Amino acid sequence: MSSILFVCMGNICRSPSGENVMRKLLDDAGLGDSIRCDSAGTIGFHVGNPPDPRMSQAGRNRGYAMTGSARKVTPSDLDEFDLILAMDNENFADLERLSTPANRHKVRRFCEFCIQYPNTEVPDPYYGGARGFEIVLDLLEDGCKQILKQIKEQL
Repeated sequence: MSSILFVCMGNICRSPSGENVMRKLLDDAGLGDSIRCDSAGTIGFHVGNPPDPRMSQAGRNRGYAMTGSARKVTPSDLDEFDLILAMDNENFADLERLSTPANRHKVRRFCEFCIQYPNTEVPDPYYGGARGFEIVLDLLEDGCKQILKQIKEQL
């Protein structure tokens, strides 16, 4: 695996956080130069915007850089990336509609990788309170650690 794409709806909360959590874990493991991480949204409403300030603060409090600029997922992303991770079932359905028979196997639900939490979706924290951003980070840390473990096993 050489590339991972995190996908949520607007690409300002969950998916850029996933990208930043995964990037830090990869860097800490000495694999940051080997595996490309990116994020995108299924809608283009926030294109060009940085991650949500509340999400950024929660991430920075845990040591994540929280960089990025929102963009919309493209059909070529599904060819280009080795693993495409949908944050929720709606994102998964959107990605399946965008996929082809040749790349559909790359699209997965992020929470399939979580072992510490029983969630089946990463909830959208946008309209909630501060606790929602912490829950997102808890899930992302759990799943990203498992993805890193799988990457290491493949080396």
